[in-house]
Amino acid sequence: MGFGRKRKVVPFRTAGELDAMAAAGAIVGAALVAVRDAAKPGVSTLELDEVAESVIRDAGAVPSFKGYHGFTGSICSSVNDRVVHGIPSAQDILAEGDLVSIDCGAILDGWHGDSAWTFGVGELIEADQDLSEATRLSMDAGIAAMLPGNRLTDISHAIELGTRAAEVTHGRKYGIVDGYGGHGIGREMHMEPFLANEGAPGKGPQLVVGSVLAIEPMLTLGTTDTIVLEDDWTVVTADGTRAAHWEHTVAVTEDGPRILTLRPE
Repeated sequence: MGFGRKRKVVPFRTAGELDAMAAAGAIVGAALVAVRDAAKPGVSTLELDEVAESVIRDAGAVPSFKGYHGFTGSICSSVNDRVVHGIPSAQDILAEGDLVSIDCGAILDGWHGDSAWTFGVGELIEADQDLSEATRLSMDAGIAAMLPGNRLTDISHAIELGTRAAEVTHGRKYGIVDGYGGHGIGREMHMEPFLANEGAPGKGPQLVVGSVLAIEPMLTLGTTDTIVLEDDWTVVTADGTRAAHWEHTVAVTEDGPRILTLRPE
């Protein structure tokens, strides 16, 4: 019993494969920056989608979302109370003060990059600014836990602690969206294991040098509960409060966590 049985590990890549994933990730980063630059009042989320797709294709990569289980966009554009998986649409017009979450993926030489961020159209009210910042800080806390020898739920726990710390800093409560989280990634976009954004530490497969995960907290200004709309994609908060979503693809290295979806400055 158990002799010679290898402890389960989070899937890992060679140094060369991580470089290949970082090349895909850099394209995703460039697409996200281009989308944010294009996001102005009066612009549709379909126009943002076209911006992202052209950046990805011009770089010789393929949008990983387009056609994924029938999804029509190259980005997920989730505005205000939409948490994730919003479908780009010509009817979905941005307005001053909107809180916009953009998730984007690209495939280059068979390797996937996956990243998301939240930003405002024009000026954001303080609550929305805090929400996005708290989500980013939660992601950063999860990234910092991407260390050899840690277990999967050590990252979940770190993300949760990041959220609770932001609540103290901001003096407001955040909902950690239930049932959604991060994932393994490599030659497919979504791979095992599933990474929860909260929970007790010390469980699940072990991280080793080269292990890669997409870390993606989603926070709300209220509920932890969500509803999927009739389009079978768009996830909205059950109470109509606003949501934010940040994501990076991250590798474990001997020198600490390596973000594979870096954005151009």
